[in-house]
Amino acid sequence: MQISKIFVLAARVEAITWAGLLIGMYFKYGLQITELGVWLFGRLHGAAFIVYFIVALITAIRLRWPWWCGVLAVLAAIPPLVTFPLELWFSKRGMLEQNFSSESEK
Repeated sequence: MQISKIFVLAARVEAITWAGLLIGMYFKYGLQITELGVWLFGRLHGAAFIVYFIVALITAIRLRWPWWCGVLAVLAAIPPLVTFPLELWFSKRGMLEQNFSSESEK
């Protein structure tokens, strides 16, 4: 599997687990119904965050992104649901293609 496809998958899973955690927090703290969503999605999101972080670093190195793109990819995991639009933006700019090279190398 190509590293770009792994990055896309990791970014989407990270965003989905963030959404699940936010919904779980609403049920736990807002409606005060159950803690199950926070219990489940807290664990899933923690694992997804670590995987995304590692995959983002490896992708930045293997695809030779400019330093700021690697930093942006890592920082995108902190606010909720940002990895998905970042992945779409990287795709539109061609940064997830195997032959991507930064403008400074051209």
